[in-house]
Amino acid sequence: MTDLVLTYPNLNPIALKLGPLEIHWYGIMYMLAFIIGYALLRRRVHHEPYTDEPSWSADDVSSVIFYTIAGVLLGGRLGYVLFYKPVYYFTHPLDMVKIWDGGMSFHGGAIGVIITLAWFARRYHRPFLTVADLLVPMVPIGLGLGRIGNFINGELWGRPADPSLPWAMIFPQVDNTPRHPSQLYEFLLEGVLLFALLQLYDRRRPAAGCISGAFLLGYGVFRFIAEHFREPDSYLGVLGLGLSMGQWLCVPMIIAGPLLWWWSRRRARTSPKVATPV
Repeated sequence: MTDLVLTYPNLNPIALKLGPLEIHWYGIMYMLAFIIGYALLRRRVHHEPYTDEPSWSADDVSSVIFYTIAGVLLGGRLGYVLFYKPVYYFTHPLDMVKIWDGGMSFHGGAIGVIITLAWFARRYHRPFLTVADLLVPMVPIGLGLGRIGNFINGELWGRPADPSLPWAMIFPQVDNTPRHPSQLYEFLLEGVLLFALLQLYDRRRPAAGCISGAFLLGYGVFRFIAEHFREPDSYLGVLGLGLSMGQWLCVPMIIAGPLLWWWSRRRARTSPKVATPV
């Protein structure tokens, strides 16, 4: 018997062309993520602890989204430049601004969002962890939709898979080898599963900082697992201990997440003004 292997459907990454203007599905995915995130944040601020003084307004939510977009774009691009192709971009500095040619790093975007949210918290006199906890349960929406965009683009394909795997897929733009559709793995892990887990944990009203710690740990672990099935970048390959760059960048998150979660619970126990931790 011949194994039945799926073939990548060769989707068109361009959703719409208006003269010289090309609108890509990848950009649409991120736009949808910010729209959905904004709508959910509008609902989220009507629940504790965001109803406490100073309460959150629709303008505050809009500002959080604006700062988040800035952090994602600037941090994501700089992270890609520094983590993945520093030599190329330092010798071709003008190419750093060519975001339309692709090249974004989640870990760089995460650092960028941390910085912009800290700026927002300082400017509007709000606790940083409260601001972070407001946003992070929505982040998997962007992660999941972004991976759908990667799949439509036919990029970030997986490592070779056993042809008997029911969902093994050939990416003709690469070769005729059955591969793991790692973009879909990441969609399910970093997007769907992480979103569901954070929503369930958030219902328990954990202490400030706990939900952010849970996100760091959850994303770090899920991305580390997914990278095992994803083909390493050709210009980097595998690094020390046989790990990819994505896996190494997850290690600090896997360490920092539990530490933040533990510190937040301990802080809540010792401060009478902080809610009882969960």
